[in-house]
Amino acid sequence: MADNEISRENTALRGLVAVYRHLSTLAAQDSGIEAVTELIAERMDATVAVVDERMGVLAAASPAGVAEEVVRERVVHPRLAQVLALTGHTRRAARIPDVIEPSPMIVAPIPVGNEVPAFLLTLHDGEGDIGDDMRLLVTEHAATVCGVILGRERVVAAAGARAREDLIEGLLSGKGSDADEVLRWARHLGYDETRDHRVLALVVEQSQDGLGERAPVVIERFFGTQASDAIIAVRDREVVVVLPSDTPRADQADRAERLTNACLDRVRELFPSALVTVGIGGRCGPPEQIATSYDEARRTVETARRMGRTGTVVAFDELGIHRLLLQVADPAQLRAFAHEVFGELSTHPRAAVSEYLTTLGCYFRANNSPQRASRALHVHPNTVTYRVRRVEQITALDFTNYRDRLMAQVALEILDAVGEGP
Repeated sequence: MADNEISRENTALRGLVAVYRHLSTLAAQDSGIEAVTELIAERMDATVAVVDERMGVLAAASPAGVAEEVVRERVVHPRLAQVLALTGHTRRAARIPDVIEPSPMIVAPIPVGNEVPAFLLTLHDGEGDIGDDMRLLVTEHAATVCGVILGRERVVAAAGARAREDLIEGLLSGKGSDADEVLRWARHLGYDETRDHRVLALVVEQSQDGLGERAPVVIERFFGTQASDAIIAVRDREVVVVLPSDTPRADQADRAERLTNACLDRVRELFPSALVTVGIGGRCGPPEQIATSYDEARRTVETARRMGRTGTVVAFDELGIHRLLLQVADPAQLRAFAHEVFGELSTHPRAAVSEYLTTLGCYFRANNSPQRASRALHVHPNTVTYRVRRVEQITALDFTNYRDRLMAQVALEILDAVGEGP
């Protein structure tokens, strides 16, 4: 009798060593947690599952082949959530003999660093000959192996994310040493050089209630679901999107504007006080042009801010002469030119200056027609003529002269660009 018991114990121990050795092999290889659950299910003749903190099934296996259905039925039990919390805190496996009769369950936490993101469950039906202590030991060791695998996957995922961020930064900054290298970077990110793209810069403005700080996550998720072919990067309060076009070149901004406007509607719905200013860069085909399109998008955002258009979508192609003004890095130089053109107006009352410049801008847009300008301003044509003549007298400009008229028009555009326009 004693010899038989010793023989059974030796057989169990040999089986335990074999399972440990096999589990260690899985940990050293590139196996996933699915391989662990399959091995334990086979060796223990039990349903085995890995569940997360919310009791979602990450992997499952069973000799009967219906593991996931069985697990989903069992994890809804209210006591299981308490057991998971307890084992996660103590980091010790627990045997639950009476959660659902007659099958006992063993729950083992899966540690990854200082966290316990998942749990290994073995649901034994009592037909196997392995003892309860052996089941507990195998389950604990299998949970440790699952922790090694999940930790390795986290490291790989983090390294992949960092590599992706570095590639995106390289494309946006234009630091590639040659076109072939940049093309390789872009292809790794899924860039299709046969399609035209635009770079979108979505900048979340500061908000008093601080809710806008969560907007970049919403923006990233929106484009991730609505434009799966886009390359997306979150940079603090800015989200950069490299978006392929699905329309002809002449109408290419449509997709970008449609998606960004829908995105802003979503942000406003969740965070009514948040403001997002969007700049849409010019068209880019070869990936080495991405940096130029991004620079245009950023400059467009700055111009939108200067023009009092914060919280709107502005395309670089719509800026007109402002595209040339953006090439001047120092706004002070632009202001100096505008003040030189209209300098003498500064000695007059501010309200009068605003009235004069507003009338002058409308007059130019109406192709120098006092009648059309008067209808836009809701004043008499003689009033338009008087104000235009007063500007000529004060500034010594002659608007019948092409160069004087051009300087005045450019000066008005500059004042709009730097936020000092009427």
